[in-house]
Amino acid sequence: MKLLNNQPQVVIAAGSDPDLWPDITAYPIDTKWIGVDRGTYYLWQKGIQPTLGVGDFDSLNKSELSQLEQVVANMHYAKPEKDDTDTQLALALALEKYPTSRVQLIGTTGGRLDHFLSNLWLPLEPRFQPYLRQISLADKQNTIHYYQPGSYQVEKERDKKYLGFICLTPVEALTIQDAKYTLNRYTANYPISFASNEFVGEEVHFSFSSGIVAVIQSKDNKK
Repeated sequence: MKLLNNQPQVVIAAGSDPDLWPDITAYPIDTKWIGVDRGTYYLWQKGIQPTLGVGDFDSLNKSELSQLEQVVANMHYAKPEKDDTDTQLALALALEKYPTSRVQLIGTTGGRLDHFLSNLWLPLEPRFQPYLRQISLADKQNTIHYYQPGSYQVEKERDKKYLGFICLTPVEALTIQDAKYTLNRYTANYPISFASNEFVGEEVHFSFSSGIVAVIQSKDNKK
């Protein structure tokens, strides 16, 4: 798992099905792990010692919560009725504690679509936008990275085949080069997904002049 600029890695594990998580053994040994609600329990079940547990923990029974309280030194309790979701709280705490880190969220896809969409748009919040390039989402089939206007090079992940460019906002002058399907200065006046593109080599270049774009590298689920 390649990091940009040798920044440390933080992983926030939310509570969706851990069978959908990426391979947690592939992360660097010094990764900081933050659990969100039941995600904290899932980490512990997988032999990962969470640095921090965050949430109202309403998805755990008393026995499960008691076990966590004995093994996780830093538990951040939230009220069930609150403005932020547990995942928002975890991301805010991660960026406060590790402001220069790469922060990847897992356990945030699959399950309820309203949860997934809130997580997909999470980095667009004004408080998180200064860290947008540091934030990513991942599961066993996909990785999602976020981009602000500029020119970029995307390196192919070893196990991925497909490439998607998702205009999360109106976007101007989107150009895609060195991919199977290219694009030249396209203006999207509304959110749109350019899906199922592919690498033809090990790198793809793209640029745009305004808006926010998510780039998804993905693969089929082979059972």
